[in-house]
Amino acid sequence: MITRSGVNAFLELEKEYCCVDVRSPGEFTYGHIPGAVNIPLFSDDERAVIGTLYQKQGSGPAILKGLDIALPKVFGYISSLEKATPGKKIGIHCWRGGLRSEMMAEVFSKAGYHVSLLEGGYKAYRRFIRDSFSAKARIMVLGGYTGCGKTDILRSLARLGEQVIELEALASHKGSVFGALGQGDQPANEQFENNLYSIWSGMDFGKRIWMEDESRSIGKVALPPPVYDHISKGRMVKVILDKKLRLRRLVDEYAGFEKELLAGALFRIREGLGGTRYKIALEALDLNDFRTVADTVLEYYDKAYQKSIEKRISRDILGIELEGSDPSLHAGAILDMLKNNKDE
Repeated sequence: MITRSGVNAFLELEKEYCCVDVRSPGEFTYGHIPGAVNIPLFSDDERAVIGTLYQKQGSGPAILKGLDIALPKVFGYISSLEKATPGKKIGIHCWRGGLRSEMMAEVFSKAGYHVSLLEGGYKAYRRFIRDSFSAKARIMVLGGYTGCGKTDILRSLARLGEQVIELEALASHKGSVFGALGQGDQPANEQFENNLYSIWSGMDFGKRIWMEDESRSIGKVALPPPVYDHISKGRMVKVILDKKLRLRRLVDEYAGFEKELLAGALFRIREGLGGTRYKIALEALDLNDFRTVADTVLEYYDKAYQKSIEKRISRDILGIELEGSDPSLHAGAILDMLKNNKDE
């Protein structure tokens, strides 16, 4: 049995249907619906051959070539699906909801599967999720100078029942030139947006949603414009922490990395640091004086962050001075402050 679903209905089906992406492995790697399995109708090379044939000779020869490639692999497709899911309900899509997904839908339907085809394919999904980021939302932005432990505070807020979206975790990057250290490979920008939507779609937009104050880009990935707009316009809680505690946190976090990696990061901000501070930081690094390195870098980042605060679209900023280094206590203090400000 084969049915067709729009994007919203298709994503709802995912709760009980296995999502099958029949595009080529390269397409899938670049970006896919989170949780989908890839059972490609064609390999990347096969797809290139068919595409070239289509351009030179038209759709007829290209379709025949596609059938010539695909038909001998039918049992392989079914075997791959049996390994991917024990159930008999699947959702299928290709790029535009065209021949690739229709061919695979016929194969799997004949094999006894209940198949739902995504109308418009992955292209429609991408358009749908990008539009969804423009939804009205009650965004709370957690800001503060480098070293305040904002990520740990966000996680503590989540444990206290607050809605939190950790953009840096999704991006596999902490934002600064040191942000890639200790992180895995960053996802493709398209996949970052897909992963973000999987969390965004589960939020209650009538309640607070916390995000960290971010620039337009986190490492090599860029925030969807509506999400950046939410951050720029959202109400901010700016945490203020003693500089000694910030320095200690940064030393604890980064001193364990190889000096070559730290030196490379310093090199990328040498112009911002200025010749004298850059030299001081490198000499301190060579002497294992990580506190001086951190102190020098903070001078640069604190000035840069203050400029970004001044450029914020929203000036609705609540400052809170925090003591100690316990993020759970910091999170509690923030919620108490908001309660006293009647921000429920």
